Amino acid sequence: MKLQDRRYLELHELTKEYPTPAGPVAVVSGFNLHVRRGELVSIIGHSGCGKSTVLSMVAGLTSITEGGVVLDGHEIDGPGPDRGVVFQSPCLLPWMTAFDNVMLGVRQVYPHASRAERKQIADYYLHLVGLGDALQKHPRHLSAGMQQRVGIARAFALRPKLLLLDEPFGMLDSLTRMELQDVLLDLWQSNAITALMVTHDVDEAIFLSDRIVMMTSGPNARVGGILEVGFPRPRRRGELLEAAEYYLLREQLIGFLAGEDPKQQAA
Repeated sequence: MKLQDRRYLELHELTKEYPTPAGPVAVVSGFNLHVRRGELVSIIGHSGCGKSTVLSMVAGLTSITEGGVVLDGHEIDGPGPDRGVVFQSPCLLPWMTAFDNVMLGVRQVYPHASRAERKQIADYYLHLVGLGDALQKHPRHLSAGMQQRVGIARAFALRPKLLLLDEPFGMLDSLTRMELQDVLLDLWQSNAITALMVTHDVDEAIFLSDRIVMMTSGPNARVGGILEVGFPRPRRRGELLEAAEYYLLREQLIGFLAGEDPKQQAA
């Protein structure tokens, strides 16, 4: 693998400070991470540790105090269509149909495509996420899970270099969450997109990820350890639950979140 592929996404000494009456406080400090091309990496940690702040800086939605982000050899400076973002809340425009919400991004990314070509792209991804019969429905007529499917379709329709997922299934019930995890994996594998995901769910991180970044608690949060998830793909949830390695990984993640040293656990 080429060096550029091994460092397709680089987060170098990423730091975010906020002013306070007592002086600046660094929520995230010296966060370093390399993500390989085509890899799906999760970031896990306690609520409020700065996981979403890291993702927002990579998305270009939050300014960087120190350090930098490089994607495919180019430093990131603000938001761009090379990064597709799926938020915990799908953030759909309520006056637009599911189709129009996806088309909004497609028009911006493919300005020189014909109307028929753009329509084909939006149709394609909405059908892939299982919304072929709901193209003309407005968000108020869609369940929370269906709205998130629109958000996923919208992100993939941009055909980004990097997919950013900020606890995308955190507001869904368990059954819908598992269904959409499978939808996400199918799309991610078929499109070979590099992905960085924030989650608080240990089982979700193991099931979806190639590697899991364990983030220390803030302030001055940083990478506390990285776990390799070696299960082959495609993955079957039932097979993972029968594997002893699954429970070892789970124990290490829960132990880290409880304040234990992952190196000591692995010894």
